Amino acid sequence: MHLGGGTLSEPTTDGRRIKGERRKQELIEATLRVVARDGVAGVSHRTVSREAGLPATAAAYYFNGIEDLLTEALTRCMDEDAERMRVLAERADGGADSLRALAELMTEVVARSAHLLAEYELYLRAARDPRLRPPTHRWMDAVAEFGRRYTDDPVRIDVLVGLMDGVLLQSLLRDRPPTTERFEEILRLVLGEPS
Repeated sequence: MHLGGGTLSEPTTDGRRIKGERRKQELIEATLRVVARDGVAGVSHRTVSREAGLPATAAAYYFNGIEDLLTEALTRCMDEDAERMRVLAERADGGADSLRALAELMTEVVARSAHLLAEYELYLRAARDPRLRPPTHRWMDAVAEFGRRYTDDPVRIDVLVGLMDGVLLQSLLRDRPPTTERFEEILRLVLGEPS
C-alpha cells in the first residue's frame, strides 16, 4: 500500500536507521572515553557498551569486532579534526587573525585532554596498521593547507605539520598546557610574521 508515494514501512525504517546511527555515535564516544581512561587495551564490547549505558551486546551488534570499532572511532575523531582544520585553512588569509584562530583551536583541543589522549592512542595504532592511515593523512593535509596560506616553503610546512602533533602531544604531559598566546608565538616562529 502506498501513501504519498512511499510505503508504510519507510518511516519505521528511517526511524530505526536514525536510532542505529545515534547508537553507533554513542558507542564511538564511549570508545573514546574508554581509550582515554584505560588505553586501547581496555576496549572490549562489554566495556564500551557499559560506558555508553547500553546493553552489553550493543557494541557487538553495531560493530563487527573491536578492530572495526577502533577504526570507526579513529576515523570519526580524525575526520572531525581534519574538517575543523580544513575550514580554518579555507578562511586563512595569511594574516595575524588567522594565526590567532589556529592558536585558539589548539587551546580548545588541549582543553579536551581526554579526547586528545584517545586520539593519540588511536593515532599510534595507525602507525602499525596502514588501513587506519587515511584519516590521519587527511588531518596532516589540512594542517599543511593552512601552512600554505603563510609560506610556500615545503620545509616550513613539514615543520608545521610535525609541530602541531608534537605540541599537542606534549600538552598532555604538562601540568599547565601552553596558552593561546604561547601557541601563537610558536606558530609565528615556524610560519614567520603574518602579513
